[in-house]
Amino acid sequence: MDTTTAPSTGFVMRLIGAVSVDPMTFEEVEADRSATGQAFGVILLSSLGAAIGARGFGSGSLETMVFITALATIAWAVWAVITYQIGTTLMREPQTKADVGELIRTVGFSSAPGMLRVFGVVPAAALPAFAITAVWMLIAMIVAVRQALDYTSTARAIAVCLLGWTIALGIALTLGLMFGPTVS
Repeated sequence: MDTTTAPSTGFVMRLIGAVSVDPMTFEEVEADRSATGQAFGVILLSSLGAAIGARGFGSGSLETMVFITALATIAWAVWAVITYQIGTTLMREPQTKADVGELIRTVGFSSAPGMLRVFGVVPAAALPAFAITAVWMLIAMIVAVRQALDYTSTARAIAVCLLGWTIALGIALTLGLMFGPTVS
C-alpha cells in the first residue's frame, strides 16, 4: 500500500480495523513505518488486559500482574520472531518479501483483541474471555501474516501461525512454570 497516496487512519480506527480483522488495516500498518510505536502500544495494552483479566482466575497480587504482563509481552515477541523466521524462510512463497518492522507492526496490531481479556476480571467470564480472545487473536494474526508476507495462500498463513503459536505457547508455559509466582 502506498502511504503517499492513501491517507492513514488514526490509532483508534486502526484498533477497530484490527479487532474487525480487516486486511486493509493490516496493509496500512505494514506500510506505515511510523505505526511501530502504535503496534507496541497495542501489545502492551493487550498484555496488561491479560494481567487484569487473570485476576478472575484468582491472580490478584501486583507481583502476579506484573509477571503476567511481562510474560504475555515476551510470549508475543517470541511468537512474532518465530513467525517471521518460519514465514520468510521455511514457508516463503516466491513473492514473499517483508522486513521485521512490517511483520512487527501487523502482528502487533493483531494482538488488539487481547485487550478484551480485561473482562476476565469477572471470575465467571475469565475462561470464556481468555478462550475467545485467544482464537480471535490467532485469526487476526493469520490475516496479518498473510498481508505482511504477501502470501496468496491463507492456508500457508494458518500453518505459519499455528506452528509459531505452538512453539511460543510451549516457551511461555515453560517460563511460567520456572519463574512464575507460586499459587497457594
